[in-house]
Amino acid sequence: GICGRGRKRSGDCCDMDEEGDVVKLLDMFWDMVRGGAVEDVKAVVEAAPGLVPSLVGTSLLGDAVGSGEWGVVEVLLRAGFPWNALDNDGKTAGEVALAHGKEKMYRLLVEEGVRTELLMASMNRHEQVDKSLTREKIFLSKTLVFEENRLVDEDRDAVMMGWEEELMREHASVLCPSDGLSVLNIGFGLGIMDRELQKYKPARHVIIEAHPDVYAHMVHHGWDQKTGVKILFGRWQDVVQSSGSFDAVFFDTFGEFYEDLREFHKIVPILLKPSGIYSFFNGLAGTNRFFHDVYCEIAAIDLEELGIDTVFRSVAVNGLNNAEQWKGIRRQYFTLDTYRLPICRLRSS
Repeated sequence: GICGRGRKRSGDCCDMDEEGDVVKLLDMFWDMVRGGAVEDVKAVVEAAPGLVPSLVGTSLLGDAVGSGEWGVVEVLLRAGFPWNALDNDGKTAGEVALAHGKEKMYRLLVEEGVRTELLMASMNRHEQVDKSLTREKIFLSKTLVFEENRLVDEDRDAVMMGWEEELMREHASVLCPSDGLSVLNIGFGLGIMDRELQKYKPARHVIIEAHPDVYAHMVHHGWDQKTGVKILFGRWQDVVQSSGSFDAVFFDTFGEFYEDLREFHKIVPILLKPSGIYSFFNGLAGTNRFFHDVYCEIAAIDLEELGIDTVFRSVAVNGLNNAEQWKGIRRQYFTLDTYRLPICRLRSS
């Protein structure tokens, strides 16, 4: 195998007599990649199938992107270089493509990421569901604290933050094209979304909330006494079937991941009236544009298979989530400049 770039292992030691030759061969291979020499790269990969996997963590795939030759990128991907691998600078090949204005290359990398992740999801679905249940149980056992304009857990992770208000306003305007509708919101958080929905005077407003601290906060502030509002306290998996059907459905939970969202999507056709609209807080991989675009595509494909058409409306974040907002928070969950707001409707028969 290769130890770093240019060191060939011989047992536990590097064979210094061969080191120079290995360095030359690797430099030649790198030049082939940078030069877009598809057939030469393919020949080397076929002759040394362990070479490409040993170079994960380097800039190899990014250099292939820089060549502008998709064939080279594809050879490396098929040889075992992960589509989402980070180089020494913490960048992915997708980010390299964006930085160099290679839009076509970027789209091809997104498609590769979508194909790979869909395949992995189908192979590991049961394992992912088990992990989701564990994560959710841990979250629901944590103490939550309502601070000024943010809700945090005991680890200083933000459950919801006030800067999201403008996004929630956009979601509500999409979900409620008129007053007097029936609406369902899963995940109360700071209550921003439900306050926005109330502006449209819903005839029926159902809120599902699983965390006991948030539920107690809701009751303390009289949400259980509001006209037309019904609170279902519990996990959405346990209580949503008794909620009925709606003109508008919104999903925004914490402590769950994409597999949980995918499971919820399976029941959206049951919850949504024929002319209804569904949306969700789109924080999918919200700190990396490349990963975010991949998971937006995956979500759209999963929804399409369920008979739901999805379009994304671009909303400028305009610095709402600036560094000042994240002070005292352990981990940022959305740092992108543009928010892709999903608008989902049942496909007409």
